[in-house]
Amino acid sequence: MSAWGGEQVEQAVAGAMAVLRTAADRDRDWDEVRAGRLEWSCRDTARHIATALTAYTWRLAARAQERHVPYEIRLEDDADTAGLLDVVEAVGTLLAAAVRTTPPQVRAYHPYGNADREGFAAMGVVEVLLHTHDIAEGLGLRYEPAAELCEGVLTRLFPHVRPGAAPWPTLLWATGRGELPGRAPVTEWRWYNALAVPAGRLTLQGVTPAAARDLAGGGDGGFRWVEGGPYPGTREAAGMIVKAYEDGVHRPEWGMFALVRDEDGRAVGAMGFHGPPDEDGRAEIGYDLAEAARGHGYATEALRALSAWALDREGVRRLVARIDRDNGPSQRVADRAGFTRVADEGDLLVYELPR
Repeated sequence: MSAWGGEQVEQAVAGAMAVLRTAADRDRDWDEVRAGRLEWSCRDTARHIATALTAYTWRLAARAQERHVPYEIRLEDDADTAGLLDVVEAVGTLLAAAVRTTPPQVRAYHPYGNADREGFAAMGVVEVLLHTHDIAEGLGLRYEPAAELCEGVLTRLFPHVRPGAAPWPTLLWATGRGELPGRAPVTEWRWYNALAVPAGRLTLQGVTPAAARDLAGGGDGGFRWVEGGPYPGTREAAGMIVKAYEDGVHRPEWGMFALVRDEDGRAVGAMGFHGPPDEDGRAEIGYDLAEAARGHGYATEALRALSAWALDREGVRRLVARIDRDNGPSQRVADRAGFTRVADEGDLLVYELPR
């Protein structure tokens, strides 16, 4: 899977500047005209883009984990619109550079969940796309970003949103800025960063629909795998994630996680759920490891950590694992993680872990 991040930030900013600079001489309009459906003026909205891109750059550079970096950008009082757009372009370049130089395993603070470099790039892109749209709408400018940018944002930050016929109208609808046939208007919304769960020597990193699509198609999903990885079961599970996403029923926290080794950043396997908990509070879990990573206790550490995380969610009463009768190693992993064998289903043995 090709890297997604710095280039996309630059592409988004360049597209925004190409449109917004055509109205840079209309300083009065920027101060007085509201940006689309926002309460902000066009000038305030452009300032917000600059502030958001700056904040994302600082957080990535500082590796902030628990809070934002206590620093903000201040525009000079006498700056005109052209100068403000210069600032937006400059901080966009800084964010792209921070994304490119941040190691893939690093995560930094965001109130919607700490994110890696790809997540911050996607957040920067969505700030640029949406608020450029708002400003353009207010000033009467025509703006439509590249479809691949919109799709990249949707598959990374909006995994709960069923894809539409075209990604830009879908993104506008998902953020309360437009309508889609057959879908109710959106009045409240947010995006979701891929979840990360610490697990001893590993980190369980949430697999986005973008990564799942690449894995299902034979790629690496953006992960660096140990020799022989990913295992075929991982690719099969990734295909299930893609289908759930396309059907609009994917819930990212109840999806798939790559098991990434902290010491070298390599993925050793995958673990995840077959979907959200059912009406009885029961969720099914599955896992596999690349052959080169077996015998080191990784699956046990991961299963303990993900089980504890899941059983701490409201409404979850028990976890279920169905394991091939002849798969002794996986059965021992379930035993060591606290699961108990409760039933036989032909070629499968059923294990459960209650809350």
